[in-house]
Amino acid sequence: MDYAKLCDSDYRFMCVVWNHAPLGSGELVKLCQEELGWKKSTTYTIVRKMCEKGYITNENATISVLIPKEKAQMDESQYFVDRTFDGSLPGFVAAFLGGKKISREDARILKKMIDEHKE
Repeated sequence: MDYAKLCDSDYRFMCVVWNHAPLGSGELVKLCQEELGWKKSTTYTIVRKMCEKGYITNENATISVLIPKEKAQMDESQYFVDRTFDGSLPGFVAAFLGGKKISREDARILKKMIDEHKE
């Protein structure tokens, strides 16, 4: 499977883009300086990198999203479960809960989601 594999700084950058795109590259530089503390050169380096990875486009100095946040989150989640729990969703859920109790409403919602995704 082809996973997103975004490092933390790439993900933080993409959150800025997802929240504001489409936007001009100058505006993106300003936002990255304000929100991430980045210099102009850092922002342009990451723009180039994320274009190469296929997450965004930079046409006529306008940055647009190619991969929506929900798709990236789904890919990252699958990569994490595969890498950390050998692909075992029950193993992930057990570790996530760690003996905690969940509300009846959360249990109902999770059961509904499971029922909707059964093979």
